[in-house]
Amino acid sequence: MRRIDVTGAGGVRLAAWEFADPPKTGETERAPGVLLLHGLMGRASHWVSTARWLSERHRAVALDQRGHGRSGKPPGGKYTREAYTDDLEAALDQLGLAPVVLIGHAMGALTAWQLAAKRPDLVRGLIICDMRASALGAASQREWEEWFSSWPLPFATLADVRKWFGEDDPWVERPNPARGAFYAEVMAESEDGWRPVFEPEQMLRSRETWVYDAHWEELAQVRCPALVVRGLDGELGRAEAQEMVRVLPHGRYAEVADAGHLVHLDQPEAWRAAIEPFLDSLPTP
Repeated sequence: MRRIDVTGAGGVRLAAWEFADPPKTGETERAPGVLLLHGLMGRASHWVSTARWLSERHRAVALDQRGHGRSGKPPGGKYTREAYTDDLEAALDQLGLAPVVLIGHAMGALTAWQLAAKRPDLVRGLIICDMRASALGAASQREWEEWFSSWPLPFATLADVRKWFGEDDPWVERPNPARGAFYAEVMAESEDGWRPVFEPEQMLRSRETWVYDAHWEELAQVRCPALVVRGLDGELGRAEAQEMVRVLPHGRYAEVADAGHLVHLDQPEAWRAAIEPFLDSLPTP
């Protein structure tokens, strides 16, 4: 895995990660590009298991979005929807990936379909993983504010991180080791213990740019083939997911059993089985 630094909107430094050398496909043939976009609080490394098998046939790259992972974390109100999509557009150009397949989880999926609607020439396929198109409202944002306030920071060890988010978090109904591993991946050691690599206030600022609005209109503007994937126990309900498929001009649907919001981490093999046929069906660029 190698890091490639690119420049996003407003000069923000963005860290992209290419997980393997492109396949040897001939002197004039180029491996088709796939860009993976994490969700809120995530980072590119959450895609490692997916990128490993993608790299067998694709040029698989994951991006740490602004405010996340190793990318720049600008202060102030620089976490708009436009900033995220402009970052993605700039990254695709500098990485030479277009026309690309975008695979996005949660917030990353929203960024992906907003760019696909804005720049159809850049996107040849889209996979939306567990992201709602409907507005969530003010109550949802207040719950997130309260949830962030409940974190027992700093954590003494990474084991404590895994245990709290995977077992003890009072906001979660049942234990989930994959969830504990997800949050352990976004912690860094400081002088007094382990803290997130992101600023919770910036995460809330990012989230408030989409929770109050619905995004059906942009979804309807996506012209490339698109696959909507939900975990049966995730945040995207079946009825809404199927309505999203109906609204998409070329939408398809898949669901993964025994998976929650973190579909690709909860059930990596079933996730692969859900998306690989879609990828195989796309024409080679």
